[in-house]
Amino acid sequence: MGDKTMTADEAVARLRSGMTLGIGGWGSRRKPMALVRALLRSDVRDLTVVSYGGPDVGMLAAAGRIRKLVAAFVTLDSIPLEPHYRAARKRGAIELVEIDEAMFMWGLRAAANRLPFLPVRAGLGSDVMRVNPGLRTVTSPYDDGETFVAMPALRLDAALVHVNRADRLGNGQYLGPDPYFDDLFCEAADEAYVSCERIVDTTELTKEAALQTLLIRRHAVTGVVEAPGGAHFTSCVPDYGRDEAAQREYATTSWPEYADRLLDPPAKEGS
Repeated sequence: MGDKTMTADEAVARLRSGMTLGIGGWGSRRKPMALVRALLRSDVRDLTVVSYGGPDVGMLAAAGRIRKLVAAFVTLDSIPLEPHYRAARKRGAIELVEIDEAMFMWGLRAAANRLPFLPVRAGLGSDVMRVNPGLRTVTSPYDDGETFVAMPALRLDAALVHVNRADRLGNGQYLGPDPYFDDLFCEAADEAYVSCERIVDTTELTKEAALQTLLIRRHAVTGVVEAPGGAHFTSCVPDYGRDEAAQREYATTSWPEYADRLLDPPAKEGS
């Protein structure tokens, strides 16, 4: 439970090709982009990525790092469909498991609680069951006899998330309007790496905001990375909003050209 601080490159050096990797945030909001950029600088590939997808998925797919994607969507929010992900999908470059948003959450929750599955109503009566023939249903053992989707646990080898503040022990705090599901990503993973806008003393975490904003607890965290601007160009409210100009540039630039600029040395991250 000591000092868990490390650099983005040190965190990524602990990852291996073939892993199942969860990436927190939501669409183009509070994505751990400094960690994603470090991952792109590495030789890690053949990943199964689990994400409420945004540019994290787009970049990794364009770079040929994803073998399989488990997602409810891949969007840039103000740009509805992530273009680099779309191009990779049209090429048939990645295998896709597309599920309902609530099913995705329940899969993370099952994994976080070390359960093999959890029952959920979402998905019933939809094409989710048709396009995912491996999904099963389960009948309630009680008098209601209701049928549910048995959503399997989304177990992760590692998770990457970004928050507003953290301490050196691994406690992470969000200050924006939505926690998303970053805590579940960390708890569903064997290892979790948390980047943050600023590392502060533990006592400072409860001075800036209420106790319930301490979304991520140290027992679930392997490493902490201080990365100011580490979600850019996605939003990290209230520290900064989404950089729409930078996002448009990303969406309208060919991947080879964009990648040349993206993979500059770490000192330029968030600039």
